[in-house]
Amino acid sequence: MVEAGEGNCTIVMEFILLGLSDAPELRVFLFMVFLLIYGVTVLGNLGMIALIQVSSRLHTPMYFFLSHLSFVDFCYSTTIVPKMIANILNKDKTISSLGCMIQFYLFCTFIITDVFLLAVMAYDRFVAICSPLLYMVTMSQRLRMVLVSSCYLCGTVCSLIHLCLALEIPSYRSNVINHFFCDLPPLLSLACSDVTMNELLVYIVSTFNEIITIVIILTSYLFILITILRMRSAEGRRKAFSTCASHLTAIAVLQGTILFTYCRPSSGNNVDADKVASVFYTVVIPMLNPLIYSLRNKDVKEALKKLLGSKLLFEKLFS
Repeated sequence: MVEAGEGNCTIVMEFILLGLSDAPELRVFLFMVFLLIYGVTVLGNLGMIALIQVSSRLHTPMYFFLSHLSFVDFCYSTTIVPKMIANILNKDKTISSLGCMIQFYLFCTFIITDVFLLAVMAYDRFVAICSPLLYMVTMSQRLRMVLVSSCYLCGTVCSLIHLCLALEIPSYRSNVINHFFCDLPPLLSLACSDVTMNELLVYIVSTFNEIITIVIILTSYLFILITILRMRSAEGRRKAFSTCASHLTAIAVLQGTILFTYCRPSSGNNVDADKVASVFYTVVIPMLNPLIYSLRNKDVKEALKKLLGSKLLFEKLFS
């Protein structure tokens, strides 16, 4: 597993992931629950991407961003959950050092991209509700591509910074990670060398990203709220409030758990609380997003009914 180093430190070749719980009586229950959640996540997100692609009525800026959100949710959930599910039943809970770094890098890339995509989607809703006549002009194809590319770029750059510093860690006190995936804070807590710079960057980058995205989201929804209150139609106000409340709920859960986990210097001290918080943004949120952002939407329901009631879905998917 490891090669001997100086003192009590070792050069780790593989890590052991302890998971959520070591109670034997909970293994089958946890396996079934997370398998069901992951199945719904895959079906919901990939189904939404396919529906947006084949339905012409969903070829709008809002659903363009939603398709990317579904893709990112699927990717970072798939990076974490299959290994997590396998480890629940397997006695061998090891992951190679390289595999651990790859898992962390992919997760970090997609979760940061997800956070920025939510901010972009809030801005999109602001333009749609506050300037409906200029919506398609403002949210041009070029602007949409620039915004989405920027989200992916932010995720990639931030993750590379953390990864490069993590790869510089020469040895660890132990190869046992008290978590269900290779997250950076529990990994840094095992390092023999000084990781103050790593921990500081995690705090600074996470806090900066959260502040930027939260400001964009709150500002967008503040103007949306003002516009909604000026609407003459009670039905229009009710529908807009319902949609915005659902979006803000999903955003609050994701942003809240990330703030709790990464945006406090002592985040590594309460391991159990951090693991529970991690379940929300790695497992639960990717499952809920398709429901919150799409299945409660009238356009999506109508598009789904139309496709399921005809051969168009199969013709377009397999043509």
